[in-house]
Amino acid sequence: MKFERTGLQGAFLIEIERFEDERGSFARVWCEREAHEHGIDVRWVQCNLSTNRLRGTLRGMHYQDPDAEDKLVRVVRGAIYDVIVDLREGSSTRGQWYAAELSAANGRALFVPRGFAHGFLSLEDDSQIYYQMSEFYRPGQARGFRYDDPRVGIEWPEPVRVISDRDRDLPPFPG
Repeated sequence: MKFERTGLQGAFLIEIERFEDERGSFARVWCEREAHEHGIDVRWVQCNLSTNRLRGTLRGMHYQDPDAEDKLVRVVRGAIYDVIVDLREGSSTRGQWYAAELSAANGRALFVPRGFAHGFLSLEDDSQIYYQMSEFYRPGQARGFRYDDPRVGIEWPEPVRVISDRDRDLPPFPG
């Protein structure tokens, strides 16, 4: 695995190293020891699978407060434009965002540290996203802000075609 710094402290784009032969391929997609070498100390307690029927589906920008969670996000079918935003008080990169294309083809994963909001836009029909979470979901702690908040200025690569009422009606960026 290759850990690439994103410019937002504690967040990494993780590239897998595929070994291919006549049978197909094999890749290690998580290694606790390698994560520790990069300052990531996490225990996964919940895994989620999100299916998005249509290209242009937006989910986000979500986070949990006060029990913030680490996430490891990867795509098992299709492709997404995955975005994180630093929400940490006192952080030199608070309010800054980072994005990467994650797809089943490229095998990349994004490690999202606690204190970040997360969202994505599906780039293909029938995209499936697999999340590993360090905290249990607590509905009463679910928070979010508008995906198009001008103070954050996320540059989405395509128009949003499908969005829930809940996500459309989220408040502005906190702070």
